[in-house]
Amino acid sequence: MKFFLTTNDQRPTTNAPAGAVGHNLDKIKTGELKEKTERALAGGGPQRQGMQKEKGKLLARERLDLLLDPGTFQEFGLLVKTDAAEFGLKDKDMPGDGVITGVGKVASKRVAVYAQDFTVVGGTLGLAHAMKIARLMDLAVESRIPVIGLADSGGARIQEGVVSLGGYAEIFYRNVMASGLVPQISAILGPCAGGAVYSPGLTDFIFMVEGISHMFITGPEVIKKATGEITDFDSLGGAHIHGERSGVCHFVAASEEDCFRTIRELLDYLPSHAGQAPDRREPQDDPRRPSQKLEELAAGDPRKPFDARIIIREIADQGKFLEVARSFAPNIIVGFGRLDGHTAGFVANNSAHLAGSLDISASQKGARFVRFCDAFNIPIVTFVDVPGYWPGVSEEHGGIILHGSKLLFAYCESSAPKVTVIVRKAYGGAYDVMGSKHIRADVNFAWPNAEIAVMGPEGAAQILYAKDIAKAADPEVYLAGQIAAYRSHFANPWIAAQKGYVDEVIEPQRTREKIIGALDYLIQGNPRRRYIERKHTNVPL
Repeated sequence: MKFFLTTNDQRPTTNAPAGAVGHNLDKIKTGELKEKTERALAGGGPQRQGMQKEKGKLLARERLDLLLDPGTFQEFGLLVKTDAAEFGLKDKDMPGDGVITGVGKVASKRVAVYAQDFTVVGGTLGLAHAMKIARLMDLAVESRIPVIGLADSGGARIQEGVVSLGGYAEIFYRNVMASGLVPQISAILGPCAGGAVYSPGLTDFIFMVEGISHMFITGPEVIKKATGEITDFDSLGGAHIHGERSGVCHFVAASEEDCFRTIRELLDYLPSHAGQAPDRREPQDDPRRPSQKLEELAAGDPRKPFDARIIIREIADQGKFLEVARSFAPNIIVGFGRLDGHTAGFVANNSAHLAGSLDISASQKGARFVRFCDAFNIPIVTFVDVPGYWPGVSEEHGGIILHGSKLLFAYCESSAPKVTVIVRKAYGGAYDVMGSKHIRADVNFAWPNAEIAVMGPEGAAQILYAKDIAKAADPEVYLAGQIAAYRSHFANPWIAAQKGYVDEVIEPQRTREKIIGALDYLIQGNPRRRYIERKHTNVPL
């Protein structure tokens, strides 16, 4: 079929039947659409995709397939490309400008998701790339759905100069505007350096994968030139460094598949936005189920440490517990579980590390988690076994006064339902901080063996009876007697119960039943609980 260009009022001449011209034009346009679409879907092409595979990394579209429910992804901006022309960009083939954006579902929950494509100009961020992400985030906020970012990028696109920096700032601004309004999750699935790290840093949860994930502001070469320190990618900003030492990473996965499985699990506990409660799942566990193991813990030596996860798993539905930041500040444990089908955020002092004391890292970890739960209407269940704040010059010089107060601030600020159980020690100011009645916990329980006092009996007796101990014929025997007397009179839950600071002293085996009973009316009828547009942001403490 031949077509002829015409001028003036002349019409094209053709020997085709009437109506065939429009039909063939449609076929041409459809063919062009198919060609452009297939080219865009191919990303950086076979060679670059092969290089990605050699690094042990999945392709961007493979990642989306693993994360999202099959057949639910609707892509936006497939054919977007940068307008920049400098340094040969005009002639570069850059499908989607190096990022895939769209909406889909995770376990039937709607989400907005973007995946940077390292096979297209190293996944670098230019203005068009940034605005695709920004528009997606705007859509997520307007639609009140979570945002998930899959980061795999070489950083700012140098060829675009300050424009790429402006693009980052557009994303940062939206991270803050969305904070506390919709959940934001970041998965680092490759390099993430320089300004690129701040967007994940502003989100609620960061995932990293062993062996392929790296985050740092300045790389090994820059550090070597600036300070003389010699390091490499893994020891500077690998998954374990950020999972154990810096606290930047909340979940460390063994593989990308494991990472996406855990993201799906996390989303199941969360509401889509701050204006609703998390979905309740039909419980498969008896709400009145007793626990003999908790009875045994309560009867044990109060000076013997144990892993507080035991308590949480004994309490949670079917013993399921998704721990957050497991390897960072292990003296406090935080994470999600369910109680009679309702999502709950658990916080527990862990005597197996630093005797369960609060230090700078534990205070920040706990505060961030409590504020997230409060922002998204998740009840907070606290298990207290705390001897106080961890002493030391490094803690004082590091700002324990400032950082330790963050956990106190978070509990005081929270209007989510709060239930606290004192299982063993609750000493000093740490007693006040850990969800006490004085900072407005809704319901406070204690086990019969709980010790609530200004300080431990040993230390208190040595201070109170220092002169008498020095005069005693047998100082050790005298001190032992005073310790026993102090413990009997002060280090127990009875005075606190008499004062109303503890609502009920409970049998340890009935802890699950008691907590669920309290939450049953708190979730339904707590007058301070309000589903509002946004309580507050979730600033990265």
